[in-house]
Amino acid sequence: MERTGGELIVEALKANGVKRVSCVPGESFLAVLDALYESGIETLVCRQEGGAAMMADCWGRLTGEPGICFVTRGPGATNASAGLHVARQDSIPMILFIGQVQGEAREREAFQEVEYRRAFTEFAKWVGEIDDPARIPEFVTRAFAVATSGRPGPVVLSLPEDMLTRRAAPPAARPYMPVESHPGPAQIAALGDLLAKAERPLAVIGGTRWDAASVAQFRAFAEAWKLPVGCSLRRQMLFDHLHPSYAGDIGIGINPALARAVKEADLLLLVGGRFSEMPSSSYTLMDVPYPKQTLVHVHPDPQELGRVYRPDLAIAAAPKDFAAALAALAPAAAPKWAARTEAMHAAYLKWSTPPATGPGAVHMGPIMEWLEANVAPDAIFTNGAGNYATWLQRFHRFRQYATQAAPASGSMGYGLPAAVAAKALHPDREVICFAGDGCFMMHGQEFATAIRYNLPIITVVVNNGIYGTIRMHQEREYPGRVSGTGLTNPDFAALAHAYGGHGETVRETAEFGPAFERARASGKPSIIDIHLDPEAITPAKTLTEIREKR
Repeated sequence: MERTGGELIVEALKANGVKRVSCVPGESFLAVLDALYESGIETLVCRQEGGAAMMADCWGRLTGEPGICFVTRGPGATNASAGLHVARQDSIPMILFIGQVQGEAREREAFQEVEYRRAFTEFAKWVGEIDDPARIPEFVTRAFAVATSGRPGPVVLSLPEDMLTRRAAPPAARPYMPVESHPGPAQIAALGDLLAKAERPLAVIGGTRWDAASVAQFRAFAEAWKLPVGCSLRRQMLFDHLHPSYAGDIGIGINPALARAVKEADLLLLVGGRFSEMPSSSYTLMDVPYPKQTLVHVHPDPQELGRVYRPDLAIAAAPKDFAAALAALAPAAAPKWAARTEAMHAAYLKWSTPPATGPGAVHMGPIMEWLEANVAPDAIFTNGAGNYATWLQRFHRFRQYATQAAPASGSMGYGLPAAVAAKALHPDREVICFAGDGCFMMHGQEFATAIRYNLPIITVVVNNGIYGTIRMHQEREYPGRVSGTGLTNPDFAALAHAYGGHGETVRETAEFGPAFERARASGKPSIIDIHLDPEAITPAKTLTEIREKR
């Protein structure tokens, strides 16, 4: 039976297990919107395409399956590029479908026309355009395979408007087959030999293509070998922070003791991640291209092995396949570095204990302690980028897999749309978004999406009236010459009420706990507006100290 291109798109999505999509509607893909009407696929209608793309990224981040987003041509597509960039740099599977101008108008610079195969090459693993509805099953299934194989990432498919209304009768779409890559027994044995010879080993885990089972398997391996484990930037959910092997997060604002341990390690086991600029402290923790440490690099994409660092042992395998293979590896004797691992965990616990005081009337340290005592271990935390995120990244102790959605790419505005997506995916779990006042305003309109779909997220806005990270750098490089970093904000609690949600304002530390409890009890999407003194720019230094100690 012939179906329209729009119907074939939706059929291919259903064949590949899609249960929800995010979108901002556009006339360029009305045929898809019509096909979604009775499809059973949940459609979250968003307020800006960047937010819609970030929601798709979050679904891919928490599930390992491609998040799906639909946007219209031209400005809609370019708005969505912010979410594409996050997914690309963070190795997140995602498929962005873009409505395109009709075929007869192509190459005329028609209304909102963009050639996506040229424009988005740097943002996606593959950019394709479907000219024939009969090829939709082929293109869509390939998109799922490309997005999830090797190093995961986003795929863009352009959909000419007239193609979506034409009819065809291709064979039914089949689900994609994930491409797995397993480590060889000789590689696992070689790793065992290196561990047996090591005196100061350290594992750094990151990247994607993990799941709850592989996280548990790697934890068991670390227990057996008494191996210290660090998590790469924004990947803290991969290891229980209270486990005696946990050494801390390796990223922006790294514990100096942990940085020394990375540099002094004689064996570095890098699993899943690329150890790019931020985790590597601007490529200072390992020498490029030949590290001083003996390097074992495990990554699902062979092209990443040796791209920056030349490993002594390269293993092309996804983390979950590698973690499963580690069960065959057991120490012949008690590891001699057990005391070092214990000391590294103690150093982490000290580093992650928040300060009790600080400048101004609101102190973030006690607020973080309150959250640690009053939020369940399965709560999902999201955030964007900014100095405010340090309070969450350093002082929240992640305990479980799939409890974190944060951009390693450093994209502002990510936290709120990610929280909406996380709550839609896990309605039974508490979802808490951290945002700065600057970060919130990047995609704060998606609070309306939370209201529309009754998704009671709690957003903690750390409001200091400045673009804090830039101001910090500005005071260090150009002390006292403030330019371009001041903000004038709305009343965020009143804004929450205006949208139909719940709002709270915190001007003193003691007000936070009761405010959070009222937000939780409201059953509505909520904003807690914390008025933080701009001097409290980092947990360790004030703005004045940064200015004066330049």
